[in-house]
Amino acid sequence: MGGGEGAVREVAAGSQDEARRQFDVNVFGAVRLTQLALPHMRARRSGTVVNITSMGGKIYTPLGGWYHGTKFALEALSDCLRIEVKPFGVDVVVIEPGGIRTEWSGIAADHLEKSSAAGAYADQAEAVAASMRSETMARRMSPPTVISDAVGKAVTARRPRTRYATGFGARPLIGLRRFLPDRAFDALVFRSVGVPRRSPGR
Repeated sequence: MGGGEGAVREVAAGSQDEARRQFDVNVFGAVRLTQLALPHMRARRSGTVVNITSMGGKIYTPLGGWYHGTKFALEALSDCLRIEVKPFGVDVVVIEPGGIRTEWSGIAADHLEKSSAAGAYADQAEAVAASMRSETMARRMSPPTVISDAVGKAVTARRPRTRYATGFGARPLIGLRRFLPDRAFDALVFRSVGVPRRSPGR
């Protein structure tokens, strides 16, 4: 996943401080910036608000509850905002990155191991961290330029799309989430991340 900042940490054991930190950066920071820009856009009767969410705002992975929560929230806020500002000639666009070649995966894996390696979710943490550091996964990641290209298309289009899913895995995974039942998608996540489906009873 790409876009925004926030280390992965499971909801079941994650601290409230961690939750607040991620929401401050990924949600409230983006909203505050939008609030500052909107008066100028309304006055000009034009403009485009571009919010960078993630395919993680449509799908989910184990131990990523706070991160996914921020991305789901920004998706919903963008949908509401799009309707609110349309009468003023302002567009709202969401960019939904998939896997992007940045340092995010390594940082998230380190944080995950540090916060969860000794607890009840240690097996899940080990599997998810290994998946994040996988060389196979790293080779598949898209360059960051796919995001800037999408932003460029959005702000120059006469009638931009409401969403641009781009980067490794974004379109197919978002599509699968739309059509698969919850438990079928759960099974896909278990297989792709390598998380054991049964706890060994630590």
